[in-house]
Amino acid sequence: MSADFEGRVVLVTGGSRGIGRAVAREFAAGGATVAVQFRTDRAAASDTLAGLTGGGHLALQADLADPEQARALVGRVVDELGRVDVLVNNAGIYEEHPVLETGYEDWIATWRRTIDVNLLGPANLIHAVAPHMVAAGGGRIVNVSSRGAFRGEPDHPAYGASKAGLNSLGQSMARALGGRGIYVTTVAPGFVETDMAAPFLAGPEGDTIRGQSPLGRAATAEEVARVVVFLATPGAESTTGAVVDVNGASYLRT
Repeated sequence: MSADFEGRVVLVTGGSRGIGRAVAREFAAGGATVAVQFRTDRAAASDTLAGLTGGGHLALQADLADPEQARALVGRVVDELGRVDVLVNNAGIYEEHPVLETGYEDWIATWRRTIDVNLLGPANLIHAVAPHMVAAGGGRIVNVSSRGAFRGEPDHPAYGASKAGLNSLGQSMARALGGRGIYVTTVAPGFVETDMAAPFLAGPEGDTIRGQSPLGRAATAEEVARVVVFLATPGAESTTGAVVDVNGASYLRT
């Protein structure tokens, strides 16, 4: 990979494993200094750092469901690395709660947790990072959504709704910030070979899930990461506002 990100600082949320870890590796390979956010698993975040090209990378703990921790995270990256050129909103949760099988208190709690992490967390990070990007002359924001925002998530409805909201948030911010040199895009993967998807891919529905794509498989985290990095690359500014499907033609929208 060319050094398109030499001297740039990239903040990747949910960077301790899966798509986030692959994204961190791709940016580091391009010369970036990477700040990896994690919520609880410091060991996994340290493993991510150990696999990154170059030096100066950071692992920072923050619970993005807490608005103050989200804001403080951006401040810590700026204080320690001097800037944030790219924000990748990747952190997310995926909790099962079928409407006819979930008690009301659990239903409310799951919705609150999911929206706080998957939608309000990115919104708060964007609010915190945008002034720094404006002061630096611009930046890139890439949100990681899901095909579930379009096809529906019958057993995980809060997840689907949160990702649909994230798509809309990205498009709104693209309109709001494009004139200030900040370009906002979204990727919408289907099933990806990650820890989060492993129980589904290894379970009784695994073959059915893989069969949804003519490729006969789920995407790899590296495939998604390459799209994320492309969207943040100088020269791709006119993609701002786009929601890019990375689902192996398992779901086609018009």
